[in-house]
Amino acid sequence: MKWISACATSASNFKKQNQYKETLMSKQYNKSVFVGHLGGEPEMRYTPAGTAVTTFNVATNDQYNNEKGETIKVTTWFRCTAWGKLGEVCNQYLKKGSKVLVEGRLTPDKATGRPRIWVRQDGTAAADYELKVLEIHFLDSRNNEPSIAQADPAEDDIPY
Repeated sequence: MKWISACATSASNFKKQNQYKETLMSKQYNKSVFVGHLGGEPEMRYTPAGTAVTTFNVATNDQYNNEKGETIKVTTWFRCTAWGKLGEVCNQYLKKGSKVLVEGRLTPDKATGRPRIWVRQDGTAAADYELKVLEIHFLDSRNNEPSIAQADPAEDDIPY
């Protein structure tokens, strides 16, 4: 009798695991995490409803060797937007050059649904990636301990 009960429990657990897996597979996920430095001072403004919005640019650096063995350095810029209390905290504690770990969701250009693309003054193409900040770690804190600030759960519209 115990064996039948164990089989029934295993079958029930298997069914629950498959339902959970199907639920996860039907959802999509958008989260980015990167470490970089602020390229300028953060700018805070308020929406007509009184919500704080702080924007700042973060540069990430990477390098690789090309086929000739030359070291190529690449800088990628991210426009970051922090809302509400998180925006106020970012505006208060961040400054040009601050090292941060940023977690958030990439948001597309509303007109195209893609990254914002433009041509620089020197004629080269550029793309701008915007990130809605959900959490930020201040890596330059005074006591060498990273500090963390998070968006309010009510501000986050990820359904999970």
